[in-house]
Amino acid sequence: MPDAMVPAYVAGAILLIVVSYIISIYNRLIRLRNHISDAWSNVDTELMRRYDLIPNLVATVKGYASHERQTLERVIELRNTCVADTGSVRHQEGTEKQLVVAVQKLLALAESYPDLKADQHFLELQKELVNTEDRIQAARRFYNGNVRDYRNLREGFPGNLVANAYSFQDASFFDVEPSVRIAPAIELA
Repeated sequence: MPDAMVPAYVAGAILLIVVSYIISIYNRLIRLRNHISDAWSNVDTELMRRYDLIPNLVATVKGYASHERQTLERVIELRNTCVADTGSVRHQEGTEKQLVVAVQKLLALAESYPDLKADQHFLELQKELVNTEDRIQAARRFYNGNVRDYRNLREGFPGNLVANAYSFQDASFFDVEPSVRIAPAIELA
């Protein structure tokens, strides 16, 4: 009788190993999905810092270049759109790219206005914007690293079997260039 039980024990052990492996993959997918959510919160926090800076930047530029009304209004409009956007990462990426282009145009205005370019408040805001952009890029890299790890597990075999069986959705990378890369030089007279 004990010899007859050996195949049942072997089958039970194999089944236990397979179920344990499936549970392990499932838990790793959950963990990575949670890391992505946490990383996106970090990106969102840094984007909010940028959104908070933009009205001050626009107000400073408006004092020197009020006739550039269309550019100023476009920046504020896009900023408000981005603040209100709670859609998918891919959708937010599109509105963020538009905002980055508008902020770059706004900063390019300083080249036409030497008084603005020399304004201490404008220089401080521009420097803070560079710092914020660096923080956004660091948070973006962390987020994208988590998305990469999740996608590798979700798309590779046998992770794809578990991911498809439990309806794990794909995650999108967030790829937005910074609006400004270099801090302005502050000249002391």
